[in-house]
Amino acid sequence: MLSVSASVFLKSVFLHGLSASIHFLLLLVVLLSWVWNRITFTPANREEEEKVKLNNNNSITLFKTTVFCSLALSAFSLALCLFNYFYWYASGWSEQNLVTLLDLALKTLAWGVVCASLHKGFFFFFTSGERIFRFSFFFRAWCALYLFVSCYSFVVDIVVLSERQPQYLVSDVVYTCVGLFFCYAVCFVKNKGHGNGIEEPLLNGDADVGHAKEAMGGDTVTPYSNAGIWSILTFSWVGPLVAVGYNKTLDLEDVPQLDPRDSVVGAFPSFKEKLEADCDGSAVNSVTTFKLVKSLVLSVWKEILFTAFLALLNTLASYVGPYLIDAFVQYLDGRWQYENQGYVLVSAFFFAKLVECLSQRHWFFRLQQIGIRMRALLVTMIYSKALTLSCQSKQGQTSGEIINLMTVDAERIGVFSWYMHDLWMVVLQVALALLILYKNLGLASIAALVTTIVVMLANIPLGSLQEKFQDKLMESKDTRMKATSEILRNMRILKLQGWEMKFLSKITELRKTEQGWLKKFVYTTAVTTFVFWGAPTFVSVVTFGTCMLVGIPLESGKILSALATFRILQEPIYNLPDTISMIAQTKVSLDRISSFLRLDDLQTDVVEKLPPGSSDTAVEVVDGNFSWDLSSPNPTLQNINLKIFHGMRVAVCGTVGSGKSTLLSCVLGEIPKISGTLMVCGTKAYVAQSPWIQSGKIEDNILFGNHMNRERYEKVLEACSLKKDLEILSFGDQTIIGERGINLSGGQKQRIQIARALYQDADIYLFDDPFSAVDAHTGSHLFKECLLGLLSSKTVVYVTHQVEFLPAADLILVMKDGKITQCGKYTDILNSGTDFMELVGAHKKALSTLDSFDGVSTSNEIRTSEQDANVSGMPGFEEKEADRYEQNGKTDNKSEPIGQLVQEEEREKGRVGFSVYWNYITIAYGGALVPFILLAQILFQALQIGSNYWMAWATPISTDVEPPVGGTTLIVVYVGLAIGSSFCIFARAMLLVTVGYKTATTLFNKMHFCIFRAPMSFFDSTPNGRVLNRASTDQSAVDTDIPFQIGSFAFSMIQLLGIIAVMSQVAWQVFIVFIPVIAVSIWYQQYYIPSARELSRLVGICKAPIIQHFAETISGTSTIRSFNQQSRFRETNMKLSDRYSRPQFNITGAMEWLCFRLDMLSSITFAFSLIFLISIPPGIIAPGLAGLAVTYGLNLNMIQAWVIWNLCNLENKIISVERILQYTSIPSEPPLVVEENRPDPSWPSHGEVDIQDLQVRYAPHLPLVLRGLTCKFRGGLKTGIVGRTGSGKSTLIQTLFRIVEPTYGQVMIDNINIASIGLHDLRSRLSIIPQDPTMFEGTVRNNLDPLEEYTDEQIWEALDKCQLGDEVRKKEGKLDSAVSENGENWSMGQRQLVCLGRVLLKKSKVLVLDEATASVDTATDNLIQQTLRKHFSDSTVITIAHRITSVLDSNMVLLLSQGLIEEYDTPTSLLENKSSSFAQLVAEYTMRSNSSF
Repeated sequence: MLSVSASVFLKSVFLHGLSASIHFLLLLVVLLSWVWNRITFTPANREEEEKVKLNNNNSITLFKTTVFCSLALSAFSLALCLFNYFYWYASGWSEQNLVTLLDLALKTLAWGVVCASLHKGFFFFFTSGERIFRFSFFFRAWCALYLFVSCYSFVVDIVVLSERQPQYLVSDVVYTCVGLFFCYAVCFVKNKGHGNGIEEPLLNGDADVGHAKEAMGGDTVTPYSNAGIWSILTFSWVGPLVAVGYNKTLDLEDVPQLDPRDSVVGAFPSFKEKLEADCDGSAVNSVTTFKLVKSLVLSVWKEILFTAFLALLNTLASYVGPYLIDAFVQYLDGRWQYENQGYVLVSAFFFAKLVECLSQRHWFFRLQQIGIRMRALLVTMIYSKALTLSCQSKQGQTSGEIINLMTVDAERIGVFSWYMHDLWMVVLQVALALLILYKNLGLASIAALVTTIVVMLANIPLGSLQEKFQDKLMESKDTRMKATSEILRNMRILKLQGWEMKFLSKITELRKTEQGWLKKFVYTTAVTTFVFWGAPTFVSVVTFGTCMLVGIPLESGKILSALATFRILQEPIYNLPDTISMIAQTKVSLDRISSFLRLDDLQTDVVEKLPPGSSDTAVEVVDGNFSWDLSSPNPTLQNINLKIFHGMRVAVCGTVGSGKSTLLSCVLGEIPKISGTLMVCGTKAYVAQSPWIQSGKIEDNILFGNHMNRERYEKVLEACSLKKDLEILSFGDQTIIGERGINLSGGQKQRIQIARALYQDADIYLFDDPFSAVDAHTGSHLFKECLLGLLSSKTVVYVTHQVEFLPAADLILVMKDGKITQCGKYTDILNSGTDFMELVGAHKKALSTLDSFDGVSTSNEIRTSEQDANVSGMPGFEEKEADRYEQNGKTDNKSEPIGQLVQEEEREKGRVGFSVYWNYITIAYGGALVPFILLAQILFQALQIGSNYWMAWATPISTDVEPPVGGTTLIVVYVGLAIGSSFCIFARAMLLVTVGYKTATTLFNKMHFCIFRAPMSFFDSTPNGRVLNRASTDQSAVDTDIPFQIGSFAFSMIQLLGIIAVMSQVAWQVFIVFIPVIAVSIWYQQYYIPSARELSRLVGICKAPIIQHFAETISGTSTIRSFNQQSRFRETNMKLSDRYSRPQFNITGAMEWLCFRLDMLSSITFAFSLIFLISIPPGIIAPGLAGLAVTYGLNLNMIQAWVIWNLCNLENKIISVERILQYTSIPSEPPLVVEENRPDPSWPSHGEVDIQDLQVRYAPHLPLVLRGLTCKFRGGLKTGIVGRTGSGKSTLIQTLFRIVEPTYGQVMIDNINIASIGLHDLRSRLSIIPQDPTMFEGTVRNNLDPLEEYTDEQIWEALDKCQLGDEVRKKEGKLDSAVSENGENWSMGQRQLVCLGRVLLKKSKVLVLDEATASVDTATDNLIQQTLRKHFSDSTVITIAHRITSVLDSNMVLLLSQGLIEEYDTPTSLLENKSSSFAQLVAEYTMRSNSSF
């Protein structure tokens, strides 16, 4: 009796009945509580429920895994229910069958209800206390009961297996696992707080977005740092970010901070220590590539070992499938080796799949993590090095090359982490493959080995070719980028001279060279692709052929096992050359970086620094010899003896190129010392000759890392007369300055520089000719307020060309040819030598014109200096104008200033429009080749499947079965199909690269044409980094990545459809699972894509600031070093670097988050199809075809993940196309040539300029700068334009050249309206010597004559006229002697003279001088004036001048004030009228020159 009752508990009916009853109980209780809740509904209840709902809503992540599990379980039960129903429908019903179906139906319903309730936050399931939030007691008790029942069923199944259908075992395993998980979730999670991955608050809904910004990105460290084991395994820690991205467009604030281990701020110090310890404690100057690699490896060795373990695990797991296929086919044929072998096989397949998926996801994630970390470390290393480079080392490296180390080489080393384990894995994979082949095919495996080696060897020459072409491609890209960046920097000059199209053709030429290498590179890649896809077929043909020859019997199980093995072998065969080329590229990059790190640093022993206050001498040089170029025989500075006491004012003067700036560099310690001693006591502040301004707020530029002291700050602004400027700028000192101070006038940049120095409160101030860029009035104000006022107690050394500032000095040094020829007080040296007499004499001569007006009273002088200088970069407008502006409601108080010149970089939002893809596909040949590419791929796929199908069908299951066809037929058909498929793949690869190459070329030409034709305002408001980013990074993507990416997506999609076709052909029932799985996959992908896309865009946007900051640092190293701010700049660089790594790290996590989920889904599909195959009665499906389905199914998760991965990657990459297309639609300038309105070749013959009611503004939202000018410059006369900074002088000139188009009014030159003719016709007929003298990298010849229009004789003649002939003759290359980047190897004055030479060659009728003599001494200035008088006697010369003397001999003077003409007359009449503004300016100038300050 007992045994009978005991056996009832082991019966299947009892187990299913018990399970059904507990699920029914759950449904009943839920239903009753829901009804009760509706009956007793009150507003208070509603509040309680809302509270719970809200709580749940804000904690979706807490339940996301449980919701997903319950949904999956419901779907699984439904699938089993349907499966059993169809199965029993055919074979008849029994009581046990009905109970089982009832159980499965109730499970489906119950878990569906659980899923819905959890998702909706139905309060029955939860209790919410004050702080914690947990599942209700009933639900927890029910979960425990459920686990007990599941475990009981599982144990009974194992014990009493013989009596039951073995398929129950699988479902028991699933139910038990879910029971375990739910018990863990409901019982333990409540106490874990928010650290655990399952309980991360997820912010959604707009109310929380503001809070989210603060919480997530700003300060929170990534949840990865303290995620639980489950969260790390399943990548749930990225869940919250993906959810935020799904609900709103992600911004950088939403992206959490990096974990300290991944952040460069945390990792760099220890890396640097390791590297320095390796270099024997010295600086990194002795670093070798090996030492650099060793330090990098040591900084991530734990991760490297862990990923190696994961890679090993992954490789082993991936071969389990091919190993077991033969056994599986034999099993299907009815040859069982033991009871339940089928279930054991299915479990083994499924478990191996799980291990493979998990290990691969974590292996990839960790590798990318290593890559991000290494890249950031290298970028920081390169940056630190750039800050300490000596000037000589810097000349050997252009800024473009150094930036490339950062953007290309460091990036490449980061990418190398992907390939880190590939070499040893290839060996392992080939060895495992051969073992499996040996088991199946015996000695034929040797043929497979030989073929594999042959294919690999065939890949090696391809790999080395590819690498060679890649190298050449990079070199030519470097050259092109260097030229592009130089051209962008100097675009204003090119536009003024009408040279931009010539320089565009220069870029196009460079690109043609690059395209040559690109073409070779992509076609080699196409051949490699052909080898990749053809390899498995080739290896299998040879192997099976050998089997036939040797007489090894072919059975379908063994063949399928071999085919699956070949497919896995395909990866290492293909990746080997890729890996080898990547290793070579990485080695090249590492060599480049280590050779850069080995460059000489600034000598630290040049200056002997004494502690402040320890000596009464501020600067002392004894027998100093210094040279920029240590190899040159003559030092730059010779026999310098100098002693400066604290509080002295020292003036340095001399002719152009005499070594004045070098003397200051020597005090700064910037120039290498040959001999002598140099001592400096105290802190230094330096103002460079050409202003170095950082992009950012004006306030930040002045504070330069110091804390704000409002009183001091105001004093400094007052002294530098910046108050007025700031009032005029719409945002005051919060105005954002464009790159290189583009939206400020020269004078403003200079004054901001001075303000920066004054605010520092240093002991020694070094000024390099700071007064040349400002007008007379501002100059004297600066001298008085700064040098004589704020700095009266400090040591000041100032270089100046203005003789009037010399008398105030305590010591004057006169320089000539690198020597101090005279030194002493003004009166002492005036009579003692010739050099000083020359300078002063020239000045006296210039003043002689003014002698008759010397008697202007002093009160006048005081009155003028009290008039505030009106200054502005976006030039001035009066208060009433401002009021009007306010009333129009244009001034906005949003935190993002509307009228800032430099706006945030535009980024598209939302999904990439279909038009971008369509544009891309149809650019080349109108898209005509695309159908052929797809057709080739479809044919390839069909032939591949056909050949495998043929092998599976035509070979017997075992040796004792008669084969359907003969051996020869078998192989001949197989080879035929293989050759066909290889041909298709070859055609596809070739067509694809042809289209890709054509598209890249077209896009490049379009974008560059649009950029070069863009108006100047585009360059003023677009930092160069943005343009360069598109020309380098985005263009690279279009050149080499995107065609393969689009191809890859299409081909993987076709492959996936092929696999589905094969699997469903064998067993259509697979669709029962397949359709929901595909639906869930698509949903996941749609859920993930918004976050991935925005993160990818953020990566693009965070890259530009690093490059820009780096470029700025390189150009301002001497300023940064003089203020001792290196550490602050390093910190900024690290922060920017981390800011770039943040979205990268999260995009990696999100990618793996998605892949993990898709892998799990495809594994379930695979497992389901296996269960289906072993459940159907034998004989329904041919075992060979069933095996074929399994062979393809093994690849299912790979291909499915590959499709999704390709789609996401494509979405990320295509953004490059989107960004390039943005720049192909920049509005362009008016046409260069208007054919129907071309001026006569001799125009302008008189050079008469007639301006009629001219009104100009820089942009529609900015105020007028010129407000209605009407005047006429007569032909052949000299007109001087004067006015305070910002009165509109430069704007008038820009309008003359149509850099800015008039808003209203017109300019006529010789009766032709300049707006009616082409820009090129206009600009090529006018000449200008611009404010910033520019030289391009190249030779002296192509600097003077870029368009190659003149003979050498004419060029020499021009050089002699501008006093440079002798200088050039001294150089070795004469006219071909080199000019370095920006003309760095020429002094500022010499560059100005080269600009003069250009004008002398052009000999135009209208010549404009914009501050042309700002950076030369008075003597050279007089020379230039004489040259101009002589050679431009019959031309119209328009001069904008700061030195009053340069306009005194003009025929007319135009005085501008706030965009209006204040006075226009001859200088004589204006000077006679004592109350005229011009007379007051002159009076001030003479007072200044005659008085000592």
